[in-house]
Amino acid sequence: MFYPILAQAQAQGGNFSFYIMMGLMIVIFYFFMIRPQQKKAKDQKKFIDEIEKGDYVVTIGGVHGRIAEMEGDTFILEVEKGGRIKFNKSAIAMDSTKAAYKK
Repeated sequence: MFYPILAQAQAQGGNFSFYIMMGLMIVIFYFFMIRPQQKKAKDQKKFIDEIEKGDYVVTIGGVHGRIAEMEGDTFILEVEKGGRIKFNKSAIAMDSTKAAYKK
């Protein structure tokens, strides 16, 4: 004998487990992808806000130098024996000492 009510109950239970699995996938995605990226962005913003004149930095393009002047959202980077280049603060990638010891 075939019981259609029993077949419908099994199908609904399958949908419930699907929603549980999708929820777990979203939680895992958040903790392994989104949250670390937000933390990294927060740390980068804090580092850029704490930069001062005289700090040695590396830009996103790979230019190493010392900050000679700061004006609002821009700074002038002294690269070699008086060579000066103007950058936005967002172009700073990391502290030069961190770049030297990162392996």
